Amino acid sequence: MTQNMKIPASLLPRDGRFGSGPSKVRSEQVDALATSGRHILGTSHRQAPVKDLVGRIQQGLCDMFDAPAGYEVLLGNGGSTALWDALTFSIVRERAAHAAFGEFGNKFVASTSGAPFLKQSAVTQYSAGTAGLPAIHTDADIYAWPHNETSTGAMAPITRITDDALMIIDATSAAGGLPVDLNATDMYYFAPQKNFAADGGLWLSFASPAAIERIESIATTDRWIPEFLSLSTALTNSRARQTLNTPALATLIMLADQIEWFNRQGGLSWATQRTATSSSLLYTWAQNREFLTPFVADPAHRSQVVATLDLDDSIDAMAVSKVLRANGVVDIDPYRKLGRNQLRIAVFPAVDPADVESLTACIDFVVEAMS
Repeated sequence: MTQNMKIPASLLPRDGRFGSGPSKVRSEQVDALATSGRHILGTSHRQAPVKDLVGRIQQGLCDMFDAPAGYEVLLGNGGSTALWDALTFSIVRERAAHAAFGEFGNKFVASTSGAPFLKQSAVTQYSAGTAGLPAIHTDADIYAWPHNETSTGAMAPITRITDDALMIIDATSAAGGLPVDLNATDMYYFAPQKNFAADGGLWLSFASPAAIERIESIATTDRWIPEFLSLSTALTNSRARQTLNTPALATLIMLADQIEWFNRQGGLSWATQRTATSSSLLYTWAQNREFLTPFVADPAHRSQVVATLDLDDSIDAMAVSKVLRANGVVDIDPYRKLGRNQLRIAVFPAVDPADVESLTACIDFVVEAMS
């Protein structure tokens, strides 16, 4: 029976976590939590120890991404889900133009399209497994799209479409794993449970001077903005190295440790080379197997942090996943709403490329045994 199949120990990865979020957390981050947490957990986020921690995160991110002059790191509670609404209230003046090519890009579309104080959003829709940029609309004052679509494993280029609007980029699963020039962005936002290997519930964003000016300008209008979703409030608190309400301190500790690990290794260039190595291993392997096909047909749009691979219909992807899970290799199931016979494998920087090679050997073993 497949559920009792044993994969030889010699084939198994040292760490079998390949989830697309929450991601693998390095043991060293847990150690940092145990060490720093003894002094920080259970203390006020308005006091110096936590403020210093937030400052480490902000400065570490600026160093890692070579942030341009005038760009600031904002942060707040609620994750990217809350930020979509905050951006709707605080950054869109009249009309948003979107590109959507997966579940998460469409969530921001739903937020701006449902806002009664905005014009109907302009949406350039791409089919799952493809990616692209928003179409030009002369009345749009922001252009928004995901750098990487976690649900489908497709990534899009980051470029400044026009100088007449702000570029708002969802980097939830991209930041720290894909190359980016922040000069091409005005809000490059993300959450810490992907490449940064911490827990969810927090959002962070690089904000350009133009974005900051827009936030401050909208805050002076008569638009009603809930305080929790006010980017003006988030800006004020971020400059004070804090959040409006109490953050998860454990997340901050693990996030700070991951950023400092990146910077010791060589920063963003090192991290993106590591994800490029791991994803290349997967795509090359898949192209040499008759039972696998990369879901994203265009190699230029294949994500280097989340690889989606379709299996031949004769092989049940969920059965393969169950065998792997029983052997300690976990979280390679497809995105639930996509409904494909597929494996979705995250190769964020915390994932060792050697473990990716071991994963491919395990899948080969399981598929051969099931056949």
